Amino acid sequence: MGNIFGRRLPTSKYHNRKVRVDGETFDSAKEAKRWQELKLMQKAGEIFELYRQVPFIVIPKQTDAITGKLVERECKYIADFTYRKRTDGRIVVEDTKGVKTPEYIIKRKLMFYRFGIKIREL
Repeated sequence: MGNIFGRRLPTSKYHNRKVRVDGETFDSAKEAKRWQELKLMQKAGEIFELYRQVPFIVIPKQTDAITGKLVERECKYIADFTYRKRTDGRIVVEDTKGVKTPEYIIKRKLMFYRFGIKIREL
């Protein structure tokens, strides 16, 4: 069954439905709607350098000092959207959240600790 954003895809464990808009897949209708809003803001010149699904490595991979073998994989946070405001050029990281999982909360704290970036939650 379709909706205003396009064809619905299966639900996730948090009951959001993936949607397709303009050939792109989004984790939720809320995320798809925000992407459309941000694209309009970019077109109007309010923001620039708009990207989706941007990875930030909050903890790099760790290897054994002697053997060089991988001990721990990297830990990364994937931002729903990043862009820069025209007014000051600072980077904005946005996440459209329905459920704030403990894993997300830790990654949010690591983003601020490592990069000084406060995630804008919608």
